[in-house]
Amino acid sequence: MKIYIIGFMGSGKSTYGKELAEALGYAFTDLDTDIEKKAGATIPVIFKDKGEDAFRLMEQNALLETKILEDTVIATGGGAPCFFENMEWMNENGLTIYLKLFENELKARIEPVMAERPMLNGIDEDGLEDFIHKTLRKRAFYYHQAKIVIDPNLMNAKALSDVLKEGTFA
Repeated sequence: MKIYIIGFMGSGKSTYGKELAEALGYAFTDLDTDIEKKAGATIPVIFKDKGEDAFRLMEQNALLETKILEDTVIATGGGAPCFFENMEWMNENGLTIYLKLFENELKARIEPVMAERPMLNGIDEDGLEDFIHKTLRKRAFYYHQAKIVIDPNLMNAKALSDVLKEGTFA
């Protein structure tokens, strides 16, 4: 089984995904890391040099390449579910889990690392709250198509793995 971890930037997709993979005895991969390796450049450099459209195509290609994986947890980028038919494809090819956090918690997590986030280029700390609110509103339609929606603060990866192993998640 493939498990796709989705959510807004700063929601903990990579960290939670690694912990879930370990608890399930699965492999783990991070789409952003895969893209960086293939491109030979960091995500911020890709955004700067090639633009968001080129990045989104690279992201979709990296996502489609996960089709051959088995027993793997895949952390996606925050925007991955929102472009092309990526969310529909993930739902058809694996289990999707949305890590849903409150806006104020996302802001607290993102604020210290704003400079590392290409989507936040040109946004100051005052504009961050507005950016999160507006972007979450746009992405909610996609995020809520996930088969499982959880607050990672209320259900840690080990607890989720136990539920998944039991097959009792409704």
